[in-house]
Order: sequence, then structure tokens, then C-alpha cells
Amino acid sequence: MTWQQALDYLFAQLPMFHRIGAAAYKNNLDNSLALDNLLHHPHKNYPCIHIAGTNGKGSVSNMLAAIYQSAGYRTGLFTSPHLKDFRERIRVDGKMISRQYVIRFIENHRTEFEKIQPSFFEWTAALAFDFFRNKKIDIAIIETGLGGRLDSTNIITPDLSVITNIGWDHAYLLGNSLQKIAAEKAGIIKSGVPVVIGEKQEPVKAVFENKAKDAASPLVFASENFKIVKKAELVQRMKVDIFHKRKQYLKDVIMDLTGFYQLKNICSVLQAVQMLNRKFPVEEKHIRKGLKQVKKITGFNGRWTVLSKQPMIIADTGHNREGISEVIKQIESIKFSRLHIILGMVADKDVNSVLRMFPRNAEYYFCKPSVPRGLDAGQLCESAKKFGLSGKSFFSVKSALKTAKINAGRGDLIFIGGSTFVVSEII
Repeated sequence: MTWQQALDYLFAQLPMFHRIGAAAYKNNLDNSLALDNLLHHPHKNYPCIHIAGTNGKGSVSNMLAAIYQSAGYRTGLFTSPHLKDFRERIRVDGKMISRQYVIRFIENHRTEFEKIQPSFFEWTAALAFDFFRNKKIDIAIIETGLGGRLDSTNIITPDLSVITNIGWDHAYLLGNSLQKIAAEKAGIIKSGVPVVIGEKQEPVKAVFENKAKDAASPLVFASENFKIVKKAELVQRMKVDIFHKRKQYLKDVIMDLTGFYQLKNICSVLQAVQMLNRKFPVEEKHIRKGLKQVKKITGFNGRWTVLSKQPMIIADTGHNREGISEVIKQIESIKFSRLHIILGMVADKDVNSVLRMFPRNAEYYFCKPSVPRGLDAGQLCESAKKFGLSGKSFFSVKSALKTAKINAGRGDLIFIGGSTFVVSEII
């Protein structure tokens, strides 16, 4: 089997949520448990941190991995989706899983697995757990794909559960209220396993408190203990002071993830590190190094990524109303002459709730990401008009960017976003 044949099998033959949507979503863990039995429970061979949440779980996962790698721990990292290469999803010490390992895994298990008929994500999670066992890692950082309770990763019993926050995303699958969505995310809380909730949000805090109480799991809200203060912002760096229970914890910490929303995510990261410090000791120098070089250490990309300075071109994968809200706040903090926004979305999102948040004083370039779930650019353009957003539709993300570059002056800002898939076509 060649690498291209392996990719064709994974992408074309296995149901894949990020391409086709709800048709690939499974409402139980039966397949994941069956795959786990076939592989003899690889995840039981190493400690795990399990991370869920509406926004920020990818950033938290990568920051934690960067810190633990900086401290010398052999670290496995499982995240989704990928931007350019399938292998981005599965890393050990920042290095992607090898093509050969993926090919060999498919060849060795294809016949047995096909009797179970797993989805793309179920197959990929099984591959990750097996790879981490093979690499004899010290700790695994496992990000949920969607939800929590029924997510394919939820067969593990971690050393720590982390839930970053709750917002409106995938409501058609997870529930039509924040409380129902929170209950699905809270499904990763295991009996006696400590849990970190990143943001204390009044509408849902009782959901987590009750679940943790029933599970006899110690619960901490990171936002109650940590506060991050931005001191300086550069193009590729951000300097912050970190306070713990109102006392200065770390001063002048340099970060290479410069989205303002990362200030919330750092609270979750530091609370997790603190709660695991007895088992996995980490020093201040490891935290500083990890936060300063997340992109270099783990290969993380796509979050408030600066692609050019004149004109300023920034891409961000934020795609739901909470994520877009944070992005727009940051756009508004930047000085520029004119604003150009390249925008594409997928059809199963609450498009109107997102569109009403975008600024009217911008030139829009509507496009369709090249996945089956992609929303038609013309349809997006028509929907945007209802909210006073003016622009033109383009047949591809790249043609939209090409036109924006032609139109933009040196002092302008071009923003690219609305979907992970839009960003993946540019980066």
C-alpha cells in the first residue's frame, strides 16, 4: 500500500465528520470499545490528560504538550482536525506519526476493523492510542473530537480531565441549550479523577459541579485561581504577567500564540499543570519555554497566524459565535487603513448568528471551503447582505485571497477565517 492509497482509504472510504457532517457521528462508544479490545487496550499503558470544550481545547492541548516536552517528558499529542497533513493529528514529542506506521496499521488491522465498520475518527483514535503505546510515552494529551460523553476518545480513564468552556457549537448533535451541551462535555468526567473547568460560566457551572459531585471528582475552576494580564503585544509575540489567587505567579512571560483568547486558555493550562505537579513535576523554566515556543515544539498552527505584514494578513480557525467574537475583538484593536475579510463557512453551522457579529465597514470576499460540508459562496454572500455585509463571492479560497491582495494597500488588514477548512487552504 502506498501513502496515497492509505489516504484514499482513510478519507474516501471511512465516514468522516469534518467532511460530511452528522452522517459520520456515532451515538455510542460500541465501535471504539470493539477496536480497543482488538488492540488490547493500548491507552492503559500510559497516563493521559483528557481535554474537551467548545473553544480552546486545541490550544490548551498544544500548550500542555509544549510544557511537558520542555520538562523532558516523552509526550503524545492527539488533536483534530488537521490543517494540511493527516499526520498532524498524532504526534510524539512534536514529530508526526510516520507514513509507514499508518500504512502498516491499516494493512495489519483493515480486515478486522472493517467487520466493526468504524468511522474515520474512531479509526484514527485507535491508531493514536496504539502508536503512543509503541513509542512508550510518559504522558498523552488527548483532545476530544466532538462533545465528550460519546466521543471516541472517551474510553480512556485519564489522570486529569479538562473542560475549557461551553458555547454554541454542534447544538444539533449535542443539545439545544448550553446546559445540554455542557452535560455532553461533562461526560468525560470519570469517577475520582480530578477535573479542571477553564471558565466559570454561571449558566452551566452547576452542571459540572453536580457531575463532579456524583463522580466524587475534585473540581477546580481555573478562572477563579488564575488571571492573565497582557503587557505588550508584538506581531509574533505577546508578553503577559500571570497571577495566582491575586499574587504574582510569573512575570514577563513571552507567548508565541498571540490571540487574545489565549489569555483564557493559559488559565486552564496552568491549573492542569499545578494539579498534576506531584506526578509530573514542572519548573518555571519549562512553563516559560513551552509557552514561548508552542508552534516550534508541537507544530501548532492556524490560531491568529500572521502570514504577512504589508499588508497585514492574519488567519484564524475560529468558527462559532464565541470564537468569532474573540477574533473580532482583536481585529478591532489593530490599526489599519481598510479591512478585507475572506470568509467561508460550512453549511451545518448557525451561519446567521456568526454573520451578525462581523463589522460592516469591511470589504468581504465570500468563498466555499473545498469540502462537501462547505457552504456555497453565493448563498453565504446573500445571507451576509441581510446583516449589511457587502462583497463578492469567489469560486475558491485562493482566488478570494488573490483578489484581496490586489485590492489591499500596504496599510490594510486582510483577515482569513470562518472555518478551519478555509484556513487550511491558505496556510
